[in-house]
Amino acid sequence: MAISKGFRFPVSFEDAFPQGLVMVGEVRPDTEYQTRDERAAGRPVRQRVDEATGKRQWKVTVTDPHEPNAKRQSFEITLLADVQPVPTTGEVLPGMRPVELDGLTAEPRVAGNGEFKYQSFVFRATGFRQVGRSAGSAPGGAKPNAGNDAKAA
Repeated sequence: MAISKGFRFPVSFEDAFPQGLVMVGEVRPDTEYQTRDERAAGRPVRQRVDEATGKRQWKVTVTDPHEPNAKRQSFEITLLADVQPVPTTGEVLPGMRPVELDGLTAEPRVAGNGEFKYQSFVFRATGFRQVGRSAGSAPGGAKPNAGNDAKAA
């Protein structure tokens, strides 16, 4: 059994980003590239749609404080949602806020040039969640599937 190219592995936010993420800037639409002629003709800018889910794509720039390599600390994450996702936290510094992501997936990629290639990932998420709450916890610390852990995937 082979894993096909482009497979998105579901991953928990805590496993991927143990120290969390800091969002830099705002959530913006992920738009398709337009040539100079298309812009001059006044064609409207189209937002990308994810082929796997059919949802609109949004981009957000984040910084991972756990990443030791400074050149890889900041990167973009694609959010897949019909409407623009709104962060659940306020700014701690102008334009910066801590965030946690729901529905996180990782797609392996090779990055770099020539002999300086390395393993990289394309991260996608379905939106934001409250900071400090794990995906499997309910308010008050109770597990939502208490007693049904064998059924949880």
